[in-house]
Amino acid sequence: MGENQRFQLGTIGALCLSVISSVSIVICNKALISTLGFTFATTLTSWHLLVTFCSLHVALWLKMFEHKPFDPRAVMGFGILNGISIGLLNLSLGFNSVGFYQMTKLAIIPCTVLLETLFFLKKFSRSIQFSLGILLLGVGIATITDLQLNVLGSVLSLLAILTTCVAQIMTNSIQKKFKVSSTQLLYQSCPYQAITLFIFGPFLDGLLTNKNVFAFNYTPKVLAFIVLSCLISISVNFSTFLVIGKTSAVTYQVLGHLKTCLVLTFGYVLLRDPFSWHNILGILVAVVGMILYSYCCSAEGQQKASEASAQHSQGNESDSDPLIVVENGASIMADGVVEKVAVWNSKKDVDA
Repeated sequence: MGENQRFQLGTIGALCLSVISSVSIVICNKALISTLGFTFATTLTSWHLLVTFCSLHVALWLKMFEHKPFDPRAVMGFGILNGISIGLLNLSLGFNSVGFYQMTKLAIIPCTVLLETLFFLKKFSRSIQFSLGILLLGVGIATITDLQLNVLGSVLSLLAILTTCVAQIMTNSIQKKFKVSSTQLLYQSCPYQAITLFIFGPFLDGLLTNKNVFAFNYTPKVLAFIVLSCLISISVNFSTFLVIGKTSAVTYQVLGHLKTCLVLTFGYVLLRDPFSWHNILGILVAVVGMILYSYCCSAEGQQKASEASAQHSQGNESDSDPLIVVENGASIMADGVVEKVAVWNSKKDVDA
């Protein structure tokens, strides 16, 4: 099996792991919040990150991966920004209607595309833009129920969008810049994320619920669900970094909307949540958008790979003729190295 095939299988595995773990934790957290009354989402997220860090520390001790320190300021800034983005998303949900919150999540994709275009000079083809438009339309039809606006909620949503976009773009760029794996980056940034949320989490949860997380009645059943949620979160956090590292922030957001559709479906089938015709229509339209997006990414990836292979072949042919080498000069790639293009190349789902 070639290296490119192994990369594709690894990417597909990361995507599947992300979907399965995220849907599982949403169902677990829904039972914890709706049925058992534990409504402290931000504090729970800080516990998720703390358990994830402890599990990675054990894995490091067992030499399952290698610790690779790099720029501590980049790690600290990245970790704190991730923690702030989670807090702002929770505040956005608390101070806005559900419909406006769903609009906030939808706005993350176009904002990410805009930032990557402006600051990273990344180009998105018309077919990619069209497929993303269909996806956003479908998710909007499936999830948006009302749009009640208020100034504070709008400001919080705007800040949540910007911080989430920047954090997810940084996840991809840091892994490539410092040549660290998703596990290495997660291990080093987890403490900063956990500390940020652990400090501000109880305050935010108290502001949103008018309850004290430390005064809650922790029954054995509540503790069991909290432990289960924390264990699933290890897979969620790991797969998040893995997916963004192997693909892009935009692809991860597309995956996030797939999770939303699956959660709606599972909620109806397993928990008998209310379901209407616009939910079904929206999910079907969103699935069409995801299929188109996947197809466009795959087609463009194969096209770039074939172009790079052709360029590499021309470079090898040129090496055999000194005159052609002198004529072409800088157009020949140094050392004949051709960069492999990922077939799937173009956050953080707060519910997960």
